[in-house]
Amino acid sequence: MYLPCVSGETWTVIGIVVAVAFALVGAYLVLSSRESGRHASSRPARDAFRQGTDDEPPPRKRVAVVVNPTKFDDLPAVRATLAKVCAEQDWDDPVVLETTEHDVGFGQTRTALKDGVDLVCALGGDGTVRAVAQEMVGTGVPLGLLPGGTGNLLARNLEMPVDDLERAMTVALTGRNRHVDAAWLTLDPEDLELEEGAGEGSTAGERRHAFFVMAGLGLDAAIMDSTSEQLKSKIGWGAYVPAGLRNMLTERFRVTLTTDGGPPETQKARMVVIGNCGKITGGIDLLPDAEPDDGLLDVIVLAPRGVAAWASVAARVITKSDRTTATLSRSRCQTAHVEVDEPQRVQVDGDIIGEATRVAVEVQPRVLIVRTENGRPNGG
Repeated sequence: MYLPCVSGETWTVIGIVVAVAFALVGAYLVLSSRESGRHASSRPARDAFRQGTDDEPPPRKRVAVVVNPTKFDDLPAVRATLAKVCAEQDWDDPVVLETTEHDVGFGQTRTALKDGVDLVCALGGDGTVRAVAQEMVGTGVPLGLLPGGTGNLLARNLEMPVDDLERAMTVALTGRNRHVDAAWLTLDPEDLELEEGAGEGSTAGERRHAFFVMAGLGLDAAIMDSTSEQLKSKIGWGAYVPAGLRNMLTERFRVTLTTDGGPPETQKARMVVIGNCGKITGGIDLLPDAEPDDGLLDVIVLAPRGVAAWASVAARVITKSDRTTATLSRSRCQTAHVEVDEPQRVQVDGDIIGEATRVAVEVQPRVLIVRTENGRPNGG
């Protein structure tokens, strides 16, 4: 084979280049080996990431139950039922917080939320539900509704169990969330605006009240105020009938209603009801168009003068007639201002909160999460 003539200097250069190349390759291999060994010694074993997963399960969810102890003859049995359902659903033992004469659920709910529970349940009458729900508005924590009173009106309107504590507790722990509206009623709002320093914990807090079913002034508040609690515990919603008969023919008052800032309308009336839900005690659908999550308030003004007029009103309520007449008018709105010519008793979800000549009501859409069986009906 013929080889070109190459000088000695050229071969020297070629040899140096080859030697340097081999040196670089060798150095790279050594460094790679050391780097791999260093990583191998410092990298944790794959099983190290799994430590505790088999032996330490995640913490169980926690629920607080705000209960009105006066509603139950055997509170230990109630506690046992709640604990049984929690154990079956793999929740921690329930934290049971009892209401008192001086705090019907507001402070207990704040305590539960501060403790970071995953769910708060109200177990008592409509007043207990209202107090608990008011504190939970906007918190993002779900509310469970447990039957413990005569009406259980919010639960009835949401088609929840109202006669089975165990089933209701199961729904609270495992059901679907439904976002419902909150309505806020302020007593004598013009007077409040004139007061200085009306902040949280002052007269503002005392005059502004949340409700989730209905508020009213006039006859319905008078009925609720004069109904015996002992009779309610014995015969249920039928206890309202005697009070209704005693008050149904009292003197009418003049009311001026303004909705959504429109023109005021004045008429004689016996009661004004503003509802977020439609069903009342006895299964009567007083406000058939009302939905708890539609962002609207339904207002009804009743003004019958005698027994015959009351019979006509009853017929219209039963048939769900939406026709407006001098004895029964309906409207829908987001805000309402009611002014009467003489002080009237005012109720929110069955609680008498005082007397007033003016009230202002506004709706706060979908700010309360309620645990239900099926979420919103019709897939909405």
